[in-house]
Amino acid sequence: MIFQAFFDCMNFTSWLLLGFVLLILNDVIRNRRPRNFPPGPWAVPLLGNVFTGVDYKTMHELAQKYGPVFSLRRGSERMVFVAGYKMVKEALVSQLDSFVDRPIVPLFHVTFKGIGIALSNGYLWKKQRKFANTHLRYFGEGQKSLEKYIEVECNFLCEAFKEEQGRPFNPHYIVTNAVGNIISSVVFGHRFEYTDPSFRKILELDNDAVVLAGSAQTQLYDAFPGLMKYLPGPHQTVLANYREIVAFLNREIEKHQEEWNPDDPRDFTDAYLSEMEKKKEDPRAGFNIETLLVSTLDLIEAGTETASTTLRWALVFMMNYPEIQEKVQAEIDRVVGQSRLPTLADRPNLPYTDAVIHETQRVGNIVPLGFPKMASKDSTLGGYFIPKGTAITTILSSVLFDKNEWETPDVFNPEHFLDSEGKFRRRDAFLPFSAGKRVCIGEPLAKMELFLFLVSLLQRFTLTPVPGEMPSLEGVMGFIYSPEEFRMLAVPR
Repeated sequence: MIFQAFFDCMNFTSWLLLGFVLLILNDVIRNRRPRNFPPGPWAVPLLGNVFTGVDYKTMHELAQKYGPVFSLRRGSERMVFVAGYKMVKEALVSQLDSFVDRPIVPLFHVTFKGIGIALSNGYLWKKQRKFANTHLRYFGEGQKSLEKYIEVECNFLCEAFKEEQGRPFNPHYIVTNAVGNIISSVVFGHRFEYTDPSFRKILELDNDAVVLAGSAQTQLYDAFPGLMKYLPGPHQTVLANYREIVAFLNREIEKHQEEWNPDDPRDFTDAYLSEMEKKKEDPRAGFNIETLLVSTLDLIEAGTETASTTLRWALVFMMNYPEIQEKVQAEIDRVVGQSRLPTLADRPNLPYTDAVIHETQRVGNIVPLGFPKMASKDSTLGGYFIPKGTAITTILSSVLFDKNEWETPDVFNPEHFLDSEGKFRRRDAFLPFSAGKRVCIGEPLAKMELFLFLVSLLQRFTLTPVPGEMPSLEGVMGFIYSPEEFRMLAVPR
């Protein structure tokens, strides 16, 4: 009788309200914070902390409030964030076997599919990364050809700057094309002219995708992919851009398949095609056309966007700090002079220049949150319990600006990398490429590019701002942290 009376008094609105309350209760019960899990801000039922911006400045504030290990919730997924040099080192180095896997990031999973080099796991990842490392060395550092590729491209880049004839210009895609040509030469065996409209379009699509991937709207896709894939928004642009980029790379691979000679591998792609034949009996290693396509995308992105963005930050800093630019040029004039091109052998004799490049990477802070990893087993970090399968993000910007590690963390100061005698010194808290087993695969190439490109430019030009248009030191936060668009003058020396 009581239940009958209850049902009789319920109308549609009452049933709707009851359903919502039960849904909330179910969410609260299912998503209770695990025992001894890292603390964090209160999560809205069903939504979690979707209204908390996942940008490095917000993460720094949360670390100040909750400590160096804290958590957020996106939808039903809990994420752990790690801040400060000591705790990040603990996660990446001391416990490198605990946090080596990659979680599924829905926005990127649509394109990268958990294969390739950057976002794969387990046996496949080990085999793909080992192959990439071996053959990048074979077609690069091992034969000294990478340095030659870069030296040739330095001439093209300097000629492009010279063609501006001292007029104001935006260096964005000239620089990106130059950097992209290095990894293209390794992967595909050729470069692209700066006037090539197809490659310029790919660079623009990739840049837009990288910027949009860090927006708050796009990050909603990772929290609610089942819903967001049907809704309009910047995430749709990211996915569409990647489809065009993949189609472009696929055409390059098809050309290689048509011309492939197993007895004469010209580049990384040819070598991969040969490896596909050798690994037919080991399908778990993933050597197939689909993985080659994703691996190529990994290498092109890793070898283009980050290094070119760092180089653009270097241009910004040189214009904002002309006294530093003058000291770099004086050192270059003294060691290299004007009669020959710089080489990597000059680096030990250019400590101040090397310090400026390292400080550019530190303050440029282009990948402030790194890329998330995942606990491969139940672990403990900072005294907190991290269950297997939990996504964990090391806040690299908190290391690069750690007040306990840097004398003047918020100031562009090349002295951070010089000892009392003016010699270059390494710093343990210099982790722009991350660390551990997932350290950026493009680190050696990026270091070579930054040195040779910047020294070549400063050897030949004085970089100055357009009058009244000083480039901003505040960047644009996307998936990477990049300078605002700017124009400049390149005055021949």
